[in-house]
Amino acid sequence: MTHKTFPSWPDVAPQLIETAAGRSPADTVIRNGKWVNVHTREVLDGHDIAIKAGRIAYVGPDASYCTGPDTQVIEAEGRYMVPGLCDGHMHIESGMLTPAEFARAVIPHGTTTMFTDPHEIANVLGLEGVRLMHDEALLQPVNIYTQMPSCAPSAPGLETTGYEISAEDVTEAMTWPGIIGLGEMMNFPGVANGDAKMLAEIAATQRAGKTVGGHYASPDLGPDFAAYVAGGPADDHEGTCEADAIARMRQGMRTMVRLGSAWYDVEAQITAITEKGLDPRNFILCTDDCHSGTLVNDGHMNRVVRHAIDCGCDPLVAIQMATINTATHFGLEREIGSITPGRRADVILTSDLKTLPIEVVIARGQIVAESGSIKVECPHLDWPAHARGTVHLGHELTTKDFELAAPEGANSVTANVIGVVENQAPTKALKAELPVQDGLVEGTEDVCQIALVERHRATGGVTNAFVSGFGYEGKMAMASTVAHDSHHMIVVGTDRAQMALAANRLAEVGGGITIFRDGEELALVELPIAGLMSDSPASEVAANAQKLVEAMEACGCKLNNAYMQHSLLALVVIPELRISDLGLVDVRSFKKIPVIEPFNE
Repeated sequence: MTHKTFPSWPDVAPQLIETAAGRSPADTVIRNGKWVNVHTREVLDGHDIAIKAGRIAYVGPDASYCTGPDTQVIEAEGRYMVPGLCDGHMHIESGMLTPAEFARAVIPHGTTTMFTDPHEIANVLGLEGVRLMHDEALLQPVNIYTQMPSCAPSAPGLETTGYEISAEDVTEAMTWPGIIGLGEMMNFPGVANGDAKMLAEIAATQRAGKTVGGHYASPDLGPDFAAYVAGGPADDHEGTCEADAIARMRQGMRTMVRLGSAWYDVEAQITAITEKGLDPRNFILCTDDCHSGTLVNDGHMNRVVRHAIDCGCDPLVAIQMATINTATHFGLEREIGSITPGRRADVILTSDLKTLPIEVVIARGQIVAESGSIKVECPHLDWPAHARGTVHLGHELTTKDFELAAPEGANSVTANVIGVVENQAPTKALKAELPVQDGLVEGTEDVCQIALVERHRATGGVTNAFVSGFGYEGKMAMASTVAHDSHHMIVVGTDRAQMALAANRLAEVGGGITIFRDGEELALVELPIAGLMSDSPASEVAANAQKLVEAMEACGCKLNNAYMQHSLLALVVIPELRISDLGLVDVRSFKKIPVIEPFNE
């Protein structure tokens, strides 16, 4: 695909110079605002911004000298002029939306730059899927940079994906115009142990002069952590406590701290800045995973910045963490992240720095949103038909596919059980005594069944295990083809017949999320593109997702954003216990373990 790329600073420098010198009028002038300068961490009252060719030519107390008769004048009316917000690490697919619809959803919230890792679609469609995401990203009126996924599969030998990403794929992607670096290096044991494939991907990225994303999902800050940092990852977003944030910054990494739909990791880590007084330059805010309901109802990076401020962070420091810190990390501080000459004219007008109402959003010198309404088009890619037909079960599933036989003669068994933790990505490795009925292991009030259904190669394979923490009641089941990161199908339920109904329903519609109770479908979110995304408007997807939340609550689940926990139960790179198509995985040791402990009569 041929893209119309945004003109570079060198390309338009002559025009910027002419405007800044007063010899050529600006295209647009933002007049009489409070300039939030993230380089000096100060607010300067009574300033103007002159814009030419989508970039900033001048910032100062009076731009009237470069204002001509055809110059568009935007009255700031004394409001704060804040750089457009940057999301330092995120997955568009988690919003259940295509890049175009994701952009449409977040632009009114003041997000003008995203650093996205499409490793979800990489697991389903491989390098082609990454290219499709990259190509649609470059069509948007805001900046969407793509990180080439590093780990598909995320844990080789412990899961089977639809496609595998190779070091050769990474090398090729580094030549694409929108690739900014390598996506999160989730195989942290591989890096720590000097795995040749992982190191080849890192080397290809570094040779291209681009940034290597990190993912160190372990509380161990000893030799393995040191080895991981030595391997090259430049940032990490998997910290959950103050010690994690401090350790990463002390070792020269950027600490990325996330507030997503279900990950609340800011409050526990920002004390490294607010209480310990460490230098905030290496602290970056991000979302990681936000579903459509959060985007439509609560916000995006504006929500994260507000939350950081509520946690005691100085508003100017919090804004730095979502603008210049992020830009600097990716080597783009001369391109984005501040309101200074030469940079892309990405500006938010807001009347209050603490509550951060997003009143006007300007991207590349154009008003793209005002008072919560988008003012521009977000172009769609023509997705190929095979990207919409990715759910292949091999056969229609029945209750027998979800049976887990007990050892002969057992009246009860000791099972290894995945324990869900509210608002956290990690799980707990639990043990539970489960009853046996007619030779089959059954759940209890606290423990229900989980199944991983293979959906890429039509093998008909189903892995069965148990999960605790959802609180489901009655005869129900929930199924999803969003199953990080392998994106097979996860089915959680209290009744095997409902589990079969839910799984078959998703095969019928080509992917998504559904919930059944007593033979009736309570909610359905259709995600036909790779079984991960919809190209419908975010408001429609969010409305269906809200029905899903209500259905989960009706079935007894009271967890906050429980769907996000559901979708991560197959993520075999985050401790402690996960499920894959190959079995139950203990991520503390990166080994498969039995669902049922050995039985002795």
